[in-house]
Amino acid sequence: MYTRALEGDYAESCELVGLCDSNEGRLHNGLKRVQANIPGCPAKAYAAEDFDRMVAETKPDVVIVTTKDSLHHHYICRAMELGCDAVTEKPMTTDAEKCRQIIETQAKTGRKCTVTFNYRYSPPRSQVKDLLMGGVIGNILSVDFHWLLDTRHGADYFRRWHRNKENSGGLMVHKATHHFDLVNWWLSAIPETVFAMGHRRFATPQTADRLGLRNRGERCHGCPETEKCAFELSLAGNEKLKEMYLDCEKHDGYFRDRCVFSDEIDIEDCMTVLVSYDNGVKMSYSLSSFLAWEGYMIAFNGTKGRLEHKCQESVYISGDGSVPGALQKEGTFTKIFPMRAPAYAVDLWKATGGHGGGDSPLVQDVFDPQGGDKLLRAADQRAGAYSILTGVAANESMATGKMIRVSDLVQNIGYPDYPPMPREDEPLPMPAK
Repeated sequence: MYTRALEGDYAESCELVGLCDSNEGRLHNGLKRVQANIPGCPAKAYAAEDFDRMVAETKPDVVIVTTKDSLHHHYICRAMELGCDAVTEKPMTTDAEKCRQIIETQAKTGRKCTVTFNYRYSPPRSQVKDLLMGGVIGNILSVDFHWLLDTRHGADYFRRWHRNKENSGGLMVHKATHHFDLVNWWLSAIPETVFAMGHRRFATPQTADRLGLRNRGERCHGCPETEKCAFELSLAGNEKLKEMYLDCEKHDGYFRDRCVFSDEIDIEDCMTVLVSYDNGVKMSYSLSSFLAWEGYMIAFNGTKGRLEHKCQESVYISGDGSVPGALQKEGTFTKIFPMRAPAYAVDLWKATGGHGGGDSPLVQDVFDPQGGDKLLRAADQRAGAYSILTGVAANESMATGKMIRVSDLVQNIGYPDYPPMPREDEPLPMPAK
């Protein structure tokens, strides 16, 4: 997404000067592509262990971090220590200690740290924020939020490095950081306490046995059960996946297509979370990864009514060339239920492109920020911290059976920049008899 932006709309204002990767094949392919698409591009390629040398030689203003989640903190902190600003993919990092390192490094260096929450920029989701800021349902009291991953996209988290918590923090961090950030931003609030339960009941060897897949291999490529397995992923059958992964395995031995029913998986596939916020709002949240459709349902209950928002997304396999998370018109709506008045549907703000139309405006905010955004969608390390700490607390709660206080995990984060919400002392309408 970032290199395409630098090859296209932002080629005149920004320059790509270096690429760094741990896989020699992907590094070579990336450099070859940008040199072909950007005439005269000065970019050079560096191995992961040469990161410091890359910064010293190419002298970048900004380093964009897109490694696996558990390594984000290393490159974010090192970039800031070397005098660069950092832009990082979500989640900002995977646990409390790494989060603390980022917060402390940013405070010490004074460099800018941007966390790219593209879901904030999706027009229908931005519209929800605009409606809540306008007080359409008054002061928010509670939230019901349910996220669904379908059997195609959801399964993909169990094939890749995400399947182990040491790499991703599990779905409570890697995936739900999107969702927890949305709620923090929608409410203009931060989480205080978290209680969670979860388990892995579908992505198990027992499920594979019940499906009749008893002769399965370690991975899809070459597995004897591919003809009858609905979860089979063919790397060889997709040009992009073949080039990105299958052809590059010889460099590091990484398999992109491991069996989704492996006993080596240690993340949950179904989770339920209760969160309380500093403004008094309470949220019930769930995330399930093997369902019949992709998207979410959320309801905000307020002093003047209820806002319901449903979003159905297209399904995809990461890296297969399809648009990730495009909105499905027939399955996306926002509806207002005023207190003791007829309900009405809202005309949705239009959205096209990846992540509900959020990718393009996010990229503009990274490479050519316009300013003046009343919704304050751009996020820094403070928002990045509170988005992951809900998930980190959920992981700890699932492990201990206890309610976790977020402030006990990391201190001195600072309060994120959130737009003001309706005040609690605003007068309420008298209910009709």
